[in-house]
Amino acid sequence: QVQLVESGGGLVQAGGSLRLSCAASGSVSSINVMGWYRQAPGKQRELVATINSGGSTVYADSVKGRFTISRDNAKNTVYLQMNGLKPEDTAVYYCNYRRFALTINDYWGQGTQVTVSS
Repeated sequence: QVQLVESGGGLVQAGGSLRLSCAASGSVSSINVMGWYRQAPGKQRELVATINSGGSTVYADSVKGRFTISRDNAKNTVYLQMNGLKPEDTAVYYCNYRRFALTINDYWGQGTQVTVSS
């Protein structure tokens, strides 16, 4: 099992910034993808950004140029720097850890609320 602990959500005005962190522990693997997904009320969970253990990143079109994902492999921690926040970024943000071992397993954090006021 992999445990994920998220932090950094909160309330911010439009145009502001927040930084999310997610630390993984337990049965982590050197080959993995960590990322952030979000779910707004009444909507499906969607990808925000991912980064693999080699540092390659993927971003949703809606956040390109505003959000930056990074990671510290030594700490098994992923970060999401969110700048230029918009009201439509309001959602619960979930950390995801995809472990590649004998099998591929997905683990999820408990979620952290991000609210952007207009």
